[in-house]
Order: sequence, then C-alpha cells, then structure tokens
Amino acid sequence: MSVPITIRRAEPGDFAAVQAIYAAPRAQAGTLQLPFPSLDLWRQRMQAVDPNAHLLLACAGDEVVGQLGLYVSANPRRRHVGDLGMGVRDDWQGRGAGGALLAAAIDLADRWLQLRRLELQVYADNAAGIALYARHGFVEEGRHRDFAFRDGAYVDALSLARVRN
Repeated sequence: MSVPITIRRAEPGDFAAVQAIYAAPRAQAGTLQLPFPSLDLWRQRMQAVDPNAHLLLACAGDEVVGQLGLYVSANPRRRHVGDLGMGVRDDWQGRGAGGALLAAAIDLADRWLQLRRLELQVYADNAAGIALYARHGFVEEGRHRDFAFRDGAYVDALSLARVRN
C-alpha cells in the first residue's frame, strides 16, 4: 500500500531527518554534499535559515523522505530568480517525493513569490533527475565541464532553467 506524500515547510527541529537524507550514498552522489554529514552541521544550517530561503520537506506519514531548498536571489536585479536544490532519501527515490517537492516549489515560486525564472544544476549522468525536471518544464541551458569532484573523478553538470511566461 502506497503512503501519500505531503509537503510542509522545514522547521529547525527537522535537522536530524534532513541529515539522514544526505547521509545516504545515492543522495550524496546526486548532490554537492560530502559523506559523513554531522548532526551539528545540519542543526546550524536549519537554525540559521536565510530569509530568502524556502525549505520544504516531503513526508510519507510522519517520516521525512525528501528536502528541497528554493533560494530567492538577494540581488535586486535578479529578485525574479530562484535557485533550487533537492535531495530525496535513497529508499524513496523514484516514488514521487521529488516530483511532489518540485511541484510545490513551482507553485510557491509562481503564485506567491512572483518568480519568473527557476534555475538548478544537475549532474549530467543523473538521467532520472533530468527527466523529472523536464517533466516540470525545465530545459537545458548549458554544460559545466568538471563541475564537481565525486567518488574520485570529476563529473559534468547541466544548467537547467524554467522560465514562466
């Protein structure tokens, strides 16, 4: 039986659940997080949230299974732009948590934050992530060669964006 996924705003007390997402191998491989994230690091990150950051959680029942950050640009000339970063717990990848988070972030951006453009970077070898973003209207705008060092090798990333008309 499938558990419905709900979206809510992250609270400072959610730091352990968010740390658990990024402590898992597949979530680390798909993000810029390092192995062995400390609880204290995530406690600090979740307590000192920038007012331009909107942190959302995907929950299956009471269990946190994904996290998304929508970061509105502080630069006055780019106040129409939001940058996205997302991670889904390894055992919940491919089960709708990422899509639910992305849909909620797009709704927030379009209907409440007056954002015209959403941007993100995704590793070029993350076919599932690229397909998810494409389903939500993101298109490739460029490639960053040797974007990050992951598991002993440099990997490329793609810049994707969604521009609301």
